[in-house]
Amino acid sequence: MTRKTLTLIFVFLLGIALGSVITRFAPIGHSGGVVNAQTKMPTMILHLFTGPDNQTHAEEIPVNFTDGVFNLLPVKGAELHSTTPGTVITWHPAPRRQYVITLAGHSEIEVADGKKYSVGPGSIDWVEDTTGKGHVTNTVGNDDRVAIWLPIADGAPLPAPKL
Repeated sequence: MTRKTLTLIFVFLLGIALGSVITRFAPIGHSGGVVNAQTKMPTMILHLFTGPDNQTHAEEIPVNFTDGVFNLLPVKGAELHSTTPGTVITWHPAPRRQYVITLAGHSEIEVADGKKYSVGPGSIDWVEDTTGKGHVTNTVGNDDRVAIWLPIADGAPLPAPKL
């Protein structure tokens, strides 16, 4: 295949993946569906970051759409990753600043204080804990977890300091 054909296929698949996430509006820890429609839960982003204590912390950030749009930081590519049920990736920092959007399957993400966050289809993680002890990722349930990793472009702004 030509580079142009591969680019078109990539853009098409990325559009499907991101369109699926945007149309689901699934908050972290919920499966969506009827309950989501009845409760009007906001779309959330799970933000992992390294605190001044060199430990990974997390915050859930509500997505505030303006005219139906929420702009993410610029990204520089995309990768699809798959992990099988029972896979546990022990304490590790993120390989780079990136978004991780779960397309299928479920995982638990554990941070320094022992709190665990459930992520599933439609979950958006903004991962920035590139230093320190990191976090634990545990693939749970009966299905493979398939996620798209979107590396944040070099030079993208850093968030305000936390804690």
